[in-house]
Amino acid sequence: MSSGKIVQVIGPVVDVEFSLDQSLPDINNALVVYKNDEKKSKVVLETALELGDGVIRTIAMESTDGLQ
Repeated sequence: MSSGKIVQVIGPVVDVEFSLDQSLPDINNALVVYKNDEKKSKVVLETALELGDGVIRTIAMESTDGLQ
């Protein structure tokens, strides 16, 4: 399982950066992130596009309010 970092949130579009030594999630796979490090509020993201340099663009399946 890979671990990434949110680098940009614009409405439902979330860009996530992964270390170059990690494999990127496949397109149309789900990522699970948590709002403000609370395990209670998760947001599911669907991978949509590889932007290069270990960054992927995702689309949120629910509100991104509180994601950083």
